[in-house]
Amino acid sequence: MLNEGEILSYISRQANQQATFRQMLGELGARGQDRHALKEELSRLVREGVLVESRGQHFSLGRAGRFVTGRLVRHRDGYGFVIPDQPLPNISGDIYVADHGMGSAMHGDAVLVRLGSADARGRVDGRIHKVLKRANETVVGRFRAGARGDYVLPYDEQIGEEIFIPRNEPLPDGAGRDELDGMIVNVQLTRFPGPTERAGGRIIEVLGRPGDFGIDVEIVIRKHRLPHRFPAEVAEEAEAVPQFLSSRDLAGRRDFRTLPIVTIDGETARDFDDAVLVERLGGGNYLLHVHIADVAHYVLAGRPLDREARLRGTSVYFPDRAVPMLPAPLSSGICSLNPQADRLVLSCLMEIDRKGEVVRYELTEGLIRSAARMTYTNVNLILEGDEKLRQHYAAVAGRFELMKELALILNEKRRARGAIDFDLPEPEIEFDEFGQMRAITRSERNIAHRIIEEFMLAANETVAGRLDGLGVGSLYRIHEKPDPAKVIEFEEIAAGFGYSLGVGALAVRRLRLPSGRGAGRRTRFGGDRGPRFDRVLELPGDIAVSPRHYQRLTDAIAGKPEERVLSYLMLRSLKQARYSERNTGHFALAAPVYTHFTSPIRRYPDLTVHRILKSVLRGEQEARPGVSPPWPIPEGELKSIAEESSDAERRAQDAERELLDWKKIAFMAERVGEEFEGLVVNVTKFGFFVELTDMFVEGLVHANSLSDDQYVFREQTREWVGQRKRRRFGLGTRVRVLVERVDPVALKINFALAG
Repeated sequence: MLNEGEILSYISRQANQQATFRQMLGELGARGQDRHALKEELSRLVREGVLVESRGQHFSLGRAGRFVTGRLVRHRDGYGFVIPDQPLPNISGDIYVADHGMGSAMHGDAVLVRLGSADARGRVDGRIHKVLKRANETVVGRFRAGARGDYVLPYDEQIGEEIFIPRNEPLPDGAGRDELDGMIVNVQLTRFPGPTERAGGRIIEVLGRPGDFGIDVEIVIRKHRLPHRFPAEVAEEAEAVPQFLSSRDLAGRRDFRTLPIVTIDGETARDFDDAVLVERLGGGNYLLHVHIADVAHYVLAGRPLDREARLRGTSVYFPDRAVPMLPAPLSSGICSLNPQADRLVLSCLMEIDRKGEVVRYELTEGLIRSAARMTYTNVNLILEGDEKLRQHYAAVAGRFELMKELALILNEKRRARGAIDFDLPEPEIEFDEFGQMRAITRSERNIAHRIIEEFMLAANETVAGRLDGLGVGSLYRIHEKPDPAKVIEFEEIAAGFGYSLGVGALAVRRLRLPSGRGAGRRTRFGGDRGPRFDRVLELPGDIAVSPRHYQRLTDAIAGKPEERVLSYLMLRSLKQARYSERNTGHFALAAPVYTHFTSPIRRYPDLTVHRILKSVLRGEQEARPGVSPPWPIPEGELKSIAEESSDAERRAQDAERELLDWKKIAFMAERVGEEFEGLVVNVTKFGFFVELTDMFVEGLVHANSLSDDQYVFREQTREWVGQRKRRRFGLGTRVRVLVERVDPVALKINFALAG
């Protein structure tokens, strides 16, 4: 039976926050008794003023727009902001909620908020009317046995409140209160906070003590609610999957086993989704093979394995372990394209000309036997002429020059159409033989990474184009154009470095406008470092930005001292890519259509696309002129998968990022008092953040620690300026700092200027 939260969340995601009764019946799957229940629930919501019913059983959210659904982001001081599910007309930014307007809502909850009054700038406050979906059914924190009662201090500062543990609640494994004091525990919430009472819960897991080996991973997994244990029925189904192919498995497949196809992955990879080969054709064209593990052959829709994979959405990768989407018998076993093992694949064969254009392609179910398990490092060394490796891999070594040749052509073709390529280095944790952290280094990218990246992009575009061209419902990877206000905000900063995206605002400076002058922003225009003049730029609608603008600036700053800062800020100005059942193109790739097809072992959307493609290949979705083929998966189901997968991806990214922060904190805790070179990467009214040059570790230099002068924060230029010595600290300033303090609970590092 559908509940209020599901109904309101569905309506809030529709165009104009409106949906019909018939639409909800179909897409929410209301049948039989659920049909009557849906009608009753809609009537109740109309009576309460939460929904408005108009002609033809159209239901929209809120009387005169006074109710809005969204996600609550709570500050540790008690107040918070609701991020609306849909942009709201005449409202600027998020909805402010004071502490006394929170009700029982907690950080991350999906909520229905009643809007209050708006100020002259369109900013509005509100009060939580109802919690639609709880984000925190469990909370991880430190247990404290207190004289006035037991409680748990959450590790998530945004939850803020202590979780009360009643004395009559049994503790796990019969543990005593005193022996649990200071331990890290996982709490199931049994009562949510209200105006007069604290949140309450019961301890369901004892994870260990702070500092225990691996405790950081356990905390992050539970804090981000990552499913990390396979249910018994899922494990049993995985164990029952045969690890060898039968004649029935091979029926109707194209056999590629005699070809020197290889996998190329990182040294620590344990599952191999993709294998590649490039052949030279007569006339100078290339034949690119991209063979992807046929996971859909083993993971059947609706079965326990499939339900668990959809719940997880993606594999999550930590520096020293992974939380896989599929159990090991599949992810490392029969689905993985292991060397010298027969494996089922979906194959994308592309004939590509010297300009990088795909002139012909074929999609088929196939069978391969990987000739070798190659690594990025070894492929790069072979291409650099390492004779020992060339002899060891003599059967395949000669193929890599052709791969490099084609990859560079494909890259040049993408660049010609304007695709953005930031190619930023990432931090990498190095461990010793005992599993202890040894260093934080810059991960190295070489031509082998580029080869695989370009080949996967080509296959993804080809598959997306085929499905989109047929009109068959599918999942797409979309990336929308950036918000004009974000573009202008970036231009303001770039202008201080003498750069611009070149979208019209070649250099931008905010000035205060007199009250009542509207939403205009004062900007300066002109050539790079040339003469400038002022006018008012109205937002939005005055900015026509394309990926080529970003690409040109990326080229201009390559290798410059300010590259790290500006590249990071450019990324922040862009929207986040996501999954959708509707194709709207991919801005960053400058691609009219794009999907994810190449990683079904670790991403559920790829597995979904495989099922759709297999349905097409088997003739179940025959395209006829003027007739739309049926969708292998209903549109409403695809929409749900897209939203769930996008949420799972963000959850995984947040968890991976936080675990990396834990590792950095542990590493720097042993280096308090040491000095390092760094770069100012962010400036705020309370200080500036410095990233260490060689270690990707970020910390705050607080304004109170600047003791050699009287410093003033200049908001317009985003810098701290000394009044006597005129020393300046702004974005891109190189500084030498010492590690002053490390807070392992708040995951914060404080620096002080050296000397």
